[in-house]
Amino acid sequence: MNPANGLIRDKTALHWPASIAATGLALACYPVAVERGFVARHEAVARTLATLRFFWTSPQGPGSDATGYRGFYYHFLDMQTGRRAWHCDLSTIDSALLLAGTLAAAAYFDAEVADEREIRTLADALYRRADWQWAQNLDQTVTHGWTPEGGFIKCRWEGYDEALLLYILGLGSPTHPLPESSYAAWTSTYRWESCYGYDYLYAGPLFAHQLSHVWVDFRGIRDAFMREKGIDYFENSRRATYLHQCYAIMNPRKFEGYGEHCWGITASDGPGPATLKLSGSRRKFYDYVGRGVPHGPDDGTLAPWAVAASLPFAPEIVLEALDFCIHQAKLKQFNRYGFKAAFNPTHPGEPGNPYGWWVSPCHFGINQGPIVLMIENYLSGLVWRLMRGCPYIVAGLRRAGFAGSWLNDANFD
Repeated sequence: MNPANGLIRDKTALHWPASIAATGLALACYPVAVERGFVARHEAVARTLATLRFFWTSPQGPGSDATGYRGFYYHFLDMQTGRRAWHCDLSTIDSALLLAGTLAAAAYFDAEVADEREIRTLADALYRRADWQWAQNLDQTVTHGWTPEGGFIKCRWEGYDEALLLYILGLGSPTHPLPESSYAAWTSTYRWESCYGYDYLYAGPLFAHQLSHVWVDFRGIRDAFMREKGIDYFENSRRATYLHQCYAIMNPRKFEGYGEHCWGITASDGPGPATLKLSGSRRKFYDYVGRGVPHGPDDGTLAPWAVAASLPFAPEIVLEALDFCIHQAKLKQFNRYGFKAAFNPTHPGEPGNPYGWWVSPCHFGINQGPIVLMIENYLSGLVWRLMRGCPYIVAGLRRAGFAGSWLNDANFD
């Protein structure tokens, strides 16, 4: 973290830029750190204020070296200057994760003292500035992003994934809200599938079943799609978690290590790009890619952080898998910050490495955040409770057609 601007490095590599998504996750982690006694409240307030002040005052505009535009922010920012890094895109989903973090901070820091009032004021202003209607680019669904050089990215948020949070935030905006028809257009692109005995709303990478749940308690609330299916999104994620375990047990591509306690395929770092001949077979390995189940891609790379982030959905299988990662695979033994991003028991890794297989050399902020937050949601429901008290989240859910459980009782009059 840069204490001057609150930015969080994307991963533990020298001279690497900040990730706005990791920064948003950090904003939600600070309340957890206070509650667990890891940092004092005044220290968490200082970190949060540094972050929010930076984003509020940083350059917004169409120029190529700004920090953001139209209330959204570039995916990667220079750790020192806070300006756009790598000619990256203005990312709608990463901005959504950042804004969700600001709203969580505003909900937690509720004391009537100057610094905490400023947190609430800045978080509200940042959220209200995002122009979700602009991000539609004259169509129904939301675009992935924009660049000064090429305009809007052609890809749109379609098909079930972490954009559930994005649409809820966009629908809840009091200033530039998405129309309700935008959510209906998005859900019309869903794919309901049956695999390994589970009927579920398909998304390949495990993280797609987790990230929205970091912030929103979907237990017992349903939109029109889920009312028709007779489940909620929480149950859908539980089924997806079990499906990932089943896939590892079946191991259709015959990778090393896969099994009952060794699973978890998601977007992650990897040992490639490379093709190796191992045990008489040619194996293709990828670097960072959105691995998924059951349709792939799958190159034998597993992500223990994605297992940990499934804890609220299926603790009965997640705890056993984490025990395997810690005590048998020994994935924490040489790592200062817990699990590295990913490992691959099929790939031999560098000669002489202490594991005997490939292990990612880095930690990623967007992995570490969900570990902390989903463990805390499992233990206490802290982040869910904070966001249940956020009027913008409640408004977004209701405009998306959600009803039931705690949402029916939410009242901000």
